[in-house]
Amino acid sequence: MNANKRRAIFLRLQAANPQPATELEYRTPFELLVAVLLSAQATDISVNAATRQLFPVANTPQAMLALGEEKLHEYIQRIGLYQTKARHLMQTCRLLVERHGGTVPQTREALEALPGVGRKTANVILNTAFGQPVIAVDTHVFRVANRTGLASGTTVLEVENKLLEVVPDEFKHNAHHWLILHGRYVCQARKPKCGICIINDLCEYKEKEL
Repeated sequence: MNANKRRAIFLRLQAANPQPATELEYRTPFELLVAVLLSAQATDISVNAATRQLFPVANTPQAMLALGEEKLHEYIQRIGLYQTKARHLMQTCRLLVERHGGTVPQTREALEALPGVGRKTANVILNTAFGQPVIAVDTHVFRVANRTGLASGTTVLEVENKLLEVVPDEFKHNAHHWLILHGRYVCQARKPKCGICIINDLCEYKEKEL
């Protein structure tokens, strides 16, 4: 895919949604970190339902530690893998207090040193909470990037590096939000909705419906 076509794709996505945002509900970097940790293999809807009850009770690392792991289970037990997530969250809160004074760090290295935080989660925090022009690649972004021809790659890191290389700077901050939402609601895994796709004519998917 050439640069002009890539630019045209992002111009259309931008026109349709000028200020894209995560569908996870949060007010602070810590709340976002908690929500993203809970969202692995779970829907944003289920996470938001849990955090609406949890955050009024515990929305700082100190308050989460005071709540305790067993009590946390009661708030998140409807979310997949909740016991593992609760354990990681408690470990993360402890490190945030011990190493970072209870604040969420703003570097990839420090974020990835937290239990349960991988590269994708770190990228979401760096981008969404701190405005850094990084691109988080989840399953939606990976699929859309490969299917459309926007940025082909066989691994998540390959696709991330390719996107960072080819996405024009002006679109980098919002790129992963646009691609996630496009993958979630239009370019779906089993049957993409090519008939309503605003970038259909720019997409290089060979099996697309015109």
